[in-house]
Amino acid sequence: MTLIAHERFQGTVNEQEYEIDHVPAAGGGAAAITLKGLEKSFGGNRVLRGINLHIPAGQFVAVIGKSGCGKSTLLRILMGLDEPTAGELYFENADGGEAEANARIVFQEPRLLPWLSVADNVVVGLGDKVDTRVARAEADAVLSEVQLAEKAGQWPAQLSGGQRQRVALARALVSKPGVLALDEPLGALDALTRISMQELLHRVWRELGFTAVLVTHDVSEAVHLADRVIVLDEGRVALDLAIPYPHPRRHGNPALAELEGRLLASILGTDGAS
Repeated sequence: MTLIAHERFQGTVNEQEYEIDHVPAAGGGAAAITLKGLEKSFGGNRVLRGINLHIPAGQFVAVIGKSGCGKSTLLRILMGLDEPTAGELYFENADGGEAEANARIVFQEPRLLPWLSVADNVVVGLGDKVDTRVARAEADAVLSEVQLAEKAGQWPAQLSGGQRQRVALARALVSKPGVLALDEPLGALDALTRISMQELLHRVWRELGFTAVLVTHDVSEAVHLADRVIVLDEGRVALDLAIPYPHPRRHGNPALAELEGRLLASILGTDGAS
């Protein structure tokens, strides 16, 4: 049995057509991600075990699994926050050449600076080498993208939880990343705000064309947002499942519910696999 089993709903999916339908927006700087034999150990604890994955540029991938399965560790390695113990990780541009990912991350907590305005928090995402007027124009543009233009001059304390998370998203997007890592960014939001943020995430991904890697415990969220869902189990890829349905994907759709069931069975070990 291979380490990565490419599962397909209802037998087969034409992968070439699927990938063509999920390319980044024109002019996007999305980066493809390749992992070969990736390992990570902390002392004697092997957290990641021989991860082999290829994520095409512009794809939206969700990574799910039980707590402690290695999801967040994988994301930290993608971001360069941790080094792998063994294996390879590299990013490629649209021509197949090695590229800088310009990767950014959004965490579960917004991590905004309370003494800065909303716009200035977004400007932080550009670093300190950008002209002040240019930086403010870029911040205003991305705040419009996340529907917060009217909040630019306010303080983080004046915003709702969902609005603060949109500011965090804007801060990550302002530098036009090739890869956006999402570490359970919607986990602390109420149900209705969460659905609204899911729709916003999908829209900006389609419009801006970055490669997205989402870590989540929410199987429904993974199925509704992603092109593809990876299940990790004890540091290994247990399932690699394409989601071959167009957007918008409606909650309560029976076909999506069936996919959610397959993913839950894989996570819980009730799918009958040996």
